[in-house]
Amino acid sequence: MDRTAGKELALAPLQDWGEETEDGAVYSVSLRRQLSQRLSPGAGPGGSQAPSPAADAFLHYRTSKVRALRAARLEQLVRELVSGDHEQDPGFVPAFLATHRAFVSTARVLGLLLPPPPPPLPPGIEIRKTEGEGLRVNKNLRAVVSVLGSWLRDHPQDFRDPPAHSDLGSVRTFLGWAAPAGPEAQEAEKLLGDFLEEAERKQEEEPPEAWAGPPGATQTPRPDSPEGCSEEEEGLVREGPELLDFSVDEVAEQLTLLDAELFSRVRPCECLGSVWSQRDRPGATSAAPTVRATVTQFNMVIGCVLGSVLGEQGLAAPQRAQRLEKWIRVAQRCRELRNFSSLRAILSALQSNPIYRLKRSWGAVSREQLSTFRKLSQIFSDENNHLSSREILSQEEATKGPQEEDTLPGSLPPKLPPGPVPYLGTFLTDLVMLDTALPDMLEGDLINFEKRRKEWEILAHIQQLQKRCRSYCLSPRAPVLAALRTQRQLSEEQSYRVSRVIEPPAASCPSSPRIRRRISLTKRLKSCPERGAHPLVGVLGTPPPPPPVCPQGPPHLVLEPETLLLAVPRPLQGPRAPAPSCP
Repeated sequence: MDRTAGKELALAPLQDWGEETEDGAVYSVSLRRQLSQRLSPGAGPGGSQAPSPAADAFLHYRTSKVRALRAARLEQLVRELVSGDHEQDPGFVPAFLATHRAFVSTARVLGLLLPPPPPPLPPGIEIRKTEGEGLRVNKNLRAVVSVLGSWLRDHPQDFRDPPAHSDLGSVRTFLGWAAPAGPEAQEAEKLLGDFLEEAERKQEEEPPEAWAGPPGATQTPRPDSPEGCSEEEEGLVREGPELLDFSVDEVAEQLTLLDAELFSRVRPCECLGSVWSQRDRPGATSAAPTVRATVTQFNMVIGCVLGSVLGEQGLAAPQRAQRLEKWIRVAQRCRELRNFSSLRAILSALQSNPIYRLKRSWGAVSREQLSTFRKLSQIFSDENNHLSSREILSQEEATKGPQEEDTLPGSLPPKLPPGPVPYLGTFLTDLVMLDTALPDMLEGDLINFEKRRKEWEILAHIQQLQKRCRSYCLSPRAPVLAALRTQRQLSEEQSYRVSRVIEPPAASCPSSPRIRRRISLTKRLKSCPERGAHPLVGVLGTPPPPPPVCPQGPPHLVLEPETLLLAVPRPLQGPRAPAPSCP
């Protein structure tokens, strides 16, 4: 083989070697190859002869052994935070801090991590300091202080424990004698001040009114209204402009502003499958509040689309088609703003059965807008585990903005374009699937930390996107936000009843857009151990098992304050044999 000075040997920089056990802990072992030096004949370390490019060059590689903790008891994991080799395993500390709440409380970790304070010195005895050195903190204390600094900076909400905030008090006590003048102690004091100030502000504010459901949900239907529709379903006169009275840009930008703000506030640890899957259990109503807020916003956008399209029964098909076209343009504008959350919500509403079945309205939609609608719908295709949306999101993250294309010498460094705002349901699905597939504990009562590393990869991706979302420069517009909050919304039952009043059931719907979505998530869950074929409930956009064939019955669409289950829209075909009537 011809070896030249400009050629590298084709050797893998990292190669899996196996596992090894030490003190009951399991480590994965890899071999890392690093280029040490280059030597040419006659050009030794002390030689004066310059290496010739044409001369043969020898590449010297150094092979080192790299260990990463894979499974251990809790005490060993905490010990690894302090005494582990962070150069060999730089991802251990961030992975542990981000995922520890899935298997242990913050107070328990602090009890194992923080050493006791030193005993007080006898009276009359002072510690003599070497001139120029001062009092040094030993290596272990410095490591503990460093871990606490990362913890306070990256996951401050872990120390929220009102009203006393005892965990934060333990940290302040330790830093008070271990590093009183360090930035970690200042960060702890600032965090406590923020918690106390927030508590005082909440006490001064009036308690929010309880959410009573979508408008019209509790009204009593009038006997003379068609199909039992209430006054709200028939279209009450409302004051102020409606949401679609504003321009496409205004609506899309305000939706992006809200989505970006909510996503940037999401606590990544609340997205863990072990945390998010417990939200519906008794006593867990306050679990994952930041994720719940994002889900509520997602469902609110769906409700706005349903209410604006179906809210007025007296509209002619061309007028209703204009509303469909405007929502398609809003969706396209959200795509241009890289807001995949509202984009998915708008498409889900347009693909829902109450809107999807309106053949005369869809028949009046222009071909150009129908083509745009089909192209946007392909982004969230369920095929290959939503491969299309994942690839597009990766491309958007790597996309350069106009200011990044060419940078003149001496100019400011290029800035990343704002966004994208992702569809959070993709990450929730991945984390729930991961939590279902991998066990929490291994044989020997060892914590499966390899599972936590895989979860951390997803959480780190969320944190990276959150930083990009903070770069949006959008200003709130009070009239648009007010119209968004007061937009008439219809419940599941109301949406279907109003849809049947607008266009009574027919044998076929040839004009509805033909968009098929495959259900693959439930099938994949059948192979997961101990979970059987239970579908994921509450993950954004997760389709439930298909309902029985019943063309006259209500569609399987559920809009709740915290969950969204959306049926798979199927293109209606030609006349079929009559099916049994549904209640």
